[in-house]
Amino acid sequence: MRHWLLSLLLCFLPVSNCLAVVPSTLKIALITDVHYLSPQLIKEGDALKAFEAASGRRTRELHEVLDEVLAALGREKPDILLVTGDLSNHGELVSHSGFVEKLRPLQNAGTRIYVIPGNHDILVPDPKAYKGSVSTPVKGVTPDEFARLYGDFGYDEALLRDDASLSYMVEINEKIWLLAIDSNRYNEQHSTSISGGRIRPETLEWALEILRKAREKEVMVLGMMHHGLVEHMPYQEAFFSDYLIEDWRQQANKLADAGLGVIFTGHFHANDITLHTSPAGNPIYDIETASLAQYPFAYRVMQLQGNELHVNTRFVTSIPGNPDVENESRRRLETITRRVAQNRLDIPWVPIPEEVKNNLIEMIVQLHLMHVRGDETTNPDLRESIRLFATMMGAEADMESFAFDFPPEDKEVLLTIGVK
Repeated sequence: MRHWLLSLLLCFLPVSNCLAVVPSTLKIALITDVHYLSPQLIKEGDALKAFEAASGRRTRELHEVLDEVLAALGREKPDILLVTGDLSNHGELVSHSGFVEKLRPLQNAGTRIYVIPGNHDILVPDPKAYKGSVSTPVKGVTPDEFARLYGDFGYDEALLRDDASLSYMVEINEKIWLLAIDSNRYNEQHSTSISGGRIRPETLEWALEILRKAREKEVMVLGMMHHGLVEHMPYQEAFFSDYLIEDWRQQANKLADAGLGVIFTGHFHANDITLHTSPAGNPIYDIETASLAQYPFAYRVMQLQGNELHVNTRFVTSIPGNPDVENESRRRLETITRRVAQNRLDIPWVPIPEEVKNNLIEMIVQLHLMHVRGDETTNPDLRESIRLFATMMGAEADMESFAFDFPPEDKEVLLTIGVK
């Protein structure tokens, strides 16, 4: 019954006024993983120092980074801005409210803004303020509260809402729809946020029905989601499965075969574009964008004309309060990556010689720093380390068949959407 009603609704969707002028080019801006922490929730002290040391973030600098990006977008005047999740630091109501106000001037200037939640946004069990010597609990948001808070940024405009999640569909113009997919697991959270994602079966069927009707009406559909739809590096499913949706390959194949040619994602805090082709030969691009909460402070400005999407990536390299913010944040990310790599490889039941372990740690650090910026290039020493790692993993040692960065280019590229 649910899908019959959805099909009926889609048949009668008002695909704009027939006399409406469809712009020849759609300018799309994209930011993600802002992790906005309201100034009302921070104050100098041990609690804030501990949070910043653990996260590698400088909270007040991140406020300036966001201001720089929104000011730049104000000058760019994009038609739409997509925000693909992790809008707040850790689900704080005050942070969500503050982020809404940050977006208002751009919206008032004429840019239509669409958001989707990330794993740090809804029903987080432990949202906190960082004031004084210890952090203290603060109020978070429920799914209904999130949709109300961001009503002006997609939910109130939605032509269709999914009953099983916070997914929705809006009409950008008579030739383009936006399908925003909620891939989060907030209803399962107990002690802290769950990083991994999935598309509920009911949500997938809802999305596939929209794609089927879009194909009938010859409408292009742009997708957006927080979690990655496809792998962006070798062994991502093995080592970083929380950054992909569950059963990603089957889900990607179904969406591609239904006609979705591109999806914008975040979550991994990296700039990467990957082309996935289903067994039936249908292509889908996953355009993953880096976080505004850490190096390299990236955002995208894209031009869609027909089925050609020109992707351009911008970076914040300095802010009024810190002209060297890019280099300093890179060094902090390097330190944190090394610490995480050490912990992951320090496993008693996996004996790795100390020299090999140290080489692997340095390889992971270098590759991660390159990956988050995009368009990775490697030197001979690094390629040899990758070869040894691939051999350890039981993969082909032939470097001609091993690519750390899947095609196409990640930062500046012209993509043809929806063509085999």
